Amino acid sequence: MTTIEDVIDETTGRSRAVLEYSRTMKTLVERAKEPDFTVESWGPLAELIDTENFVRIGPFKEVMNWAEYAEFLTNWARSSSWDCSYQRLTEAAELVLLELEEYSEIGEFRNVVNTASVYEFSTENKIRYIAVYLQMQLPDPAMLPSFGTAEDTP
Repeated sequence: MTTIEDVIDETTGRSRAVLEYSRTMKTLVERAKEPDFTVESWGPLAELIDTENFVRIGPFKEVMNWAEYAEFLTNWARSSSWDCSYQRLTEAAELVLLELEEYSEIGEFRNVVNTASVYEFSTENKIRYIAVYLQMQLPDPAMLPSFGTAEDTP
C-alpha cells in the first residue's frame, strides 16, 4: 500500500496541493472526535480552497459550496474514521486527477472504495472545484431488483 506520505515529498505544484488536501483531511477527521471540534476547525483545509467560489460534486451528484461542505464534513468526521492509499495522480493545466483507494468506518459499517477526484484550480492556485467519482463492490444481490432474462420479454 502506497500512502500519501510516501509520495508527497516528490510532488510539486497543484499536484502537491491535492496531496496536501488529502493529508489535511486525514488529520482533521482524526481530530474531529475531540469535543471542541467545530465547522471552523476545517480552517487548515480552507487554506487550500477558494472558499468564495468553491463547488464540490459528490459521488451521488450532491452539489455543495464551501460552507455546506464544511458542515457536511463536520457531521461525517465526528462519527467516522477515514484513510486512503495512493493510486495515481495526473496534472494537466488547471486540473489534477487523484485516484485513491479509500477506507472508511462509521460505527460497525466498514467500506473500501476506489475514487477518482477531479480538482480544478483558480488562477490563485486554490482549489475551486472537486468532482468525486466512485467505484465500489455491488451490494448483496438480494438487495438488487430482478430484471429477469432476455427470454422473459415478449
